[in-house]
Amino acid sequence: MEVKCPTCGKSVRWEKESKFRPFCSDRCKLIDLGEWASGGRAIPGDNLEDDLMSGDLNSIQSH
Repeated sequence: MEVKCPTCGKSVRWEKESKFRPFCSDRCKLIDLGEWASGGRAIPGDNLEDDLMSGDLNSIQSH
């Protein structure tokens, strides 16, 4: 099976030997990691960081 690299769109074979799957290369993998680390990508949901910083543990426990 082939999938598209999430970073550049290049076709990638989805098999055990594909070292960087779903990415085509280490470069594309690191670009994606950088986007997550900088906040460019995120999973939608409640922002618990604000609760942690304010010390509102009751708010965190209710989630």
